[in-house]
Amino acid sequence: MRLLFICHGNICRSPMAQCVMSDLARKAGLGIGIDSAAVSREEEGNPIYPPAQEALRRRGIPILPHRARLARAADLGDGALLLAMDRSNLRRLAALLPGIAPGQARLLGEYGGRGEIDDPWYTRDFDGCLAEIIACCEGLLREIRARGGEP
Repeated sequence: MRLLFICHGNICRSPMAQCVMSDLARKAGLGIGIDSAAVSREEEGNPIYPPAQEALRRRGIPILPHRARLARAADLGDGALLLAMDRSNLRRLAALLPGIAPGQARLLGEYGGRGEIDDPWYTRDFDGCLAEIIACCEGLLREIRARGGEP
């Protein structure tokens, strides 16, 4: 199983989700491939945005080495689930990767009882965004466990 978290530039929400889910999976002893990517080239090569890093540090979540990258066709392999932060990301992802199978791309917010996760680049609420991501990743982990390794 592989999880790919998706946001616009791959410097805030999706790498935060990657760090959170990697930490949760490690603590749960689950061998899940976890990565993140963008639907835009705007931030390609850049690290996690400093305020996002600060929010992760405040919660004690390990920050993984990261360079923003664009989602690519190789991300669609068997067992891959693409988890977008908002509907705009889903639309751009479908245009970027037309080979996405039905049900392969979803909103991460579905796993936390919410829809979209607001972009802290605009809201400046990195701690609130991270709290939403944590809740959604915990919900995703519960579903993975309940389904014996399949989200």
